[in-house]
Amino acid sequence: MLPHLDAAYNLARWLTGSAQDADDMVQDAYVRALTFFGGFHGDDGRAWLLAIIRNTCYDWLRRNQRSIQLQAAPEELDFAADAAPDPELQQLRQADRRLLEKGMLELPPEYREVLVLRELEGLSYKQIARVTEMPIGTVMSRLARARKRLQAALAPAGKKEGIA
Repeated sequence: MLPHLDAAYNLARWLTGSAQDADDMVQDAYVRALTFFGGFHGDDGRAWLLAIIRNTCYDWLRRNQRSIQLQAAPEELDFAADAAPDPELQQLRQADRRLLEKGMLELPPEYREVLVLRELEGLSYKQIARVTEMPIGTVMSRLARARKRLQAALAPAGKKEGIA
């Protein structure tokens, strides 16, 4: 389970919108996973663990009557440190990250979660279907829609308005 800790945290972070809440959700999910490990008879422990993370996060959000459509400000999100020595390049990369973070947070949760699982965690469609408990066709269509919405959100303002 430890090799998947980063993936678990990443998914929890995107679903809860908070680093502290993500820490709590990962801890709770790992306790659940250890408690019910005897019931695991599959061959894909990563997908099984991420499904537990997902369910733990959604249970917590419902219990706390929080909207699943979280609106965390991009400046509140932690960004990985960039080792590039060029400050201008660093600034451009941070601006790109903020724009991507903002675009991701604008997506509905069902689109955001499939994008995180596929593009950030590298899960296959089959694994995502297991994690989210939905048919593989639904995974594929949600992923296509999520990519399209994210691309539209990231498009320059002129292209959004039809000005080329």
